[in-house]
This record gives sequence, C-alpha cells and structure tokens, in this order.
Amino acid sequence: MALVEIITIGDELLIGQVVDTNSAWIANHLNDIGIRVKQISSVSDDSEHIINALNEATGRAEVIILTGGLGPTKDDITKKTLCTYFNTGVKFDENSYEIIKTLFASRGREVTLINRKQAEVPENCQVLLNKLGTAPGMWFEDKGKIVVSLPGVPAEMKGLMKAEVLPRLKEKFKLVPIVHRTILTQGIGESFLAEKISDWEDRLPANMKFAYLPAAGTVRLRISAMGENEIELNKKVREESAKLEKLISEFIYGYEDDKLESIIGQLLLQQKKTISTAESCTGGYIAHKITSIPGSSEYYVGSLVGYANEMKIQELGVDMHTLEQFGAVSEQVVRTMVISAMKKFKTDYAIACSGIAGPGGGTSEKPVGTVWIAVANFDKIITRKLQLGSYRERVIQETANYSFNTLRKMLIGEL
Repeated sequence: MALVEIITIGDELLIGQVVDTNSAWIANHLNDIGIRVKQISSVSDDSEHIINALNEATGRAEVIILTGGLGPTKDDITKKTLCTYFNTGVKFDENSYEIIKTLFASRGREVTLINRKQAEVPENCQVLLNKLGTAPGMWFEDKGKIVVSLPGVPAEMKGLMKAEVLPRLKEKFKLVPIVHRTILTQGIGESFLAEKISDWEDRLPANMKFAYLPAAGTVRLRISAMGENEIELNKKVREESAKLEKLISEFIYGYEDDKLESIIGQLLLQQKKTISTAESCTGGYIAHKITSIPGSSEYYVGSLVGYANEMKIQELGVDMHTLEQFGAVSEQVVRTMVISAMKKFKTDYAIACSGIAGPGGGTSEKPVGTVWIAVANFDKIITRKLQLGSYRERVIQETANYSFNTLRKMLIGEL
C-alpha cells in the first residue's frame, strides 16, 4: 500500500486565521481509493521550513502532497522553494498561460505581468492544468518519490485532485480495492445509534470497518471493506448495508453525498409544490440552504426573517397577547408563523422556527438551545420542540436539518 504525507503551507494556517480543510478532504479521498495517509503537517511560508518538511516526509512516505503558496504575491514561495529543492530552473508553460488568459478575459481584465509569471513552472515537473484558477499544479518524480504541489484554494485543489492526482496515483500503484457505503441519518444521536446497532456491528466480517461521523443533527454511517475481489466486496457491503438499514430505517434520509436541502428540492419538483420560510433564530440560514441548490427558484418562493417580536406581529400575524402569554419561543408562535408564511407567499408548504440560539437569552424554563419548529401544508401542521445545546452555530445548523427532514417525511407521506 502506498503511503502519503500531506503538507499544508501558509502562515495563515499556523496563526489560526484560516482553518485547514484541505488535508481532511485529501485524506478522505485517498482513503477511498485505498491509499493510507502517514502524516499531516502544516508549515510556514519559509523556504527552509518547507525543505526540512520535504526531507522528513520523503523518509516516511512514497508520495508527498503539498497545498498552498502558489499564488502571485511575494509571500507565495512554494514554487521557488521547489526549484531550489530539485535544483532546477523554470520554464514557461503555454497551456497554463492560455487558461490564465481565458480566466482574465471572462472577467473583462487584462493579464498582468505578475499573473503571467504564474505560468512559469519548474523545468522538471509535469504540469497539472488548473482549469479553475491561475496557479497550475505540479507533479515531480525524483529518486523513487512523488511530490505533488497543488494550490491552496479548496475548489482548485479539489478539481486537480479529482482530474489529475487521484487517477495518476491509481495508475502508479497497485492498490488493494476498497469499497465504501455511506448511510445518512438524522434525528438520532451517535450513542443511541450505537446502542441500536451494537449486535450488528459486533458481527461485521474482519475485513470490514465501520465509522460514525456525526455532524449538526446528523450522523453519517460508513461501511468500508478491503480485499482483492472488488465485485465480491461490493456484494458483501450491500448485504451488510441492507441489514443495517432494517435496524434504523426510520432515521435514514439518504446515502453517500446526499444533502437534505437537495432531497427536499427534488421532492418538491417531482410533486410540483412550492415552499416558503418564516425564520427567527436561524436568521435566514434555512433560506440560504434551500437556495444553495441550483434550480431552487422552481419551488422556493421567499422568506421572512421575523427576528424581532415587532416583525413577528407586523409581518407574520403573531398576536401580542400570544407572545406575552407563551413567549416568542413557543409552539403557538411557530404555528402562526408557518400559516402566515404559506398565506403571504402563496405556497403549498412552509417552514417556521423560533428559538434561543445563545450564548445568552436562556432561562430555567427555556434554556439556550430550545427551539420550536413548524412544518406545514394547508392540511397539516407538524410542530416539534428541540433541545439543541448551547453552541450557537450548531443550534442554527441543527434547526435547519431537523426542519428539512420533517418536511421530507411530510412529502413522502411518513408524517
């Protein structure tokens, strides 16, 4: 099995200004093709530091993947450092320059001298054409080791990994087949899932691994199997997946990379239905998630963010006496909000929510993390009270996911 080391480059990573998501994404996709990551490290924009990291990495791994430091500014020194490391000069790559010119032209700009220099690459590298940006990737082979340098911009890195790096690694190494199956759940915590499926998990074959990957109100369950016969592996993984699904069917909303907001969009399109939202504690986040899906204008009409009580009264028809008696975070308020949203936007369905996202504002009766949601059509209103903890961002994300899954279940007739 090939061993890989990942090195992310940039002072911004070391001071916490930017969170390194690149190495996690790379490691995950390498694992998917049966390649093990030996170590991940971050280094500063310093040539000596980068060279030392390369020297150490080549002693541990066959493949070293670098990200970052390929931009046009003076602090981006990775390319220059690699020339020093491999004792080579630079060459001008016409294909990369054509991509740069096209990108600039699409924005109505002329290529500057500093951006033209991005088409200069080390003489001994194989150029990896970056169709999403101005910095090409670079593939080096030296003394039995492979060094790959990629841009730090996540979208550009991912594009090059998928189009160039992963296919080349598959060709280069004799990889043992590895098969994955990911089941997506919502509405049940990791520990409760573990209790439900404990016996099934204990009986998994020795060549299979099982992982829990919790997020905001969701848990991804991944079955992985490794062996010589990929056809047989797929069969066995499907069999085990079917057994697992029977145990937790009520919590499953999708598979692999499905998104709840995408699933409800597909259902609304299929049923030719529309939706609107009335949000308080989420501040428009539910609307943002819905509209992040291409084509959502076909089914999503609009939103009203009634953050202040005055807006709930004036725009969403909430009665002042209801607010005084039950409070803004209550079943009575979200019921009114969801009906008002359907009427105001003339939609078939609506989602409403009101809660205490924190970190302040909680009481003994309604602690931080208390949220009421309502999902409705003109025949039915489903309300739920949620207790989502004290982390503000997570409360907002979980509220959206609970709302989406409740709507999904309504649309497929489970509620």
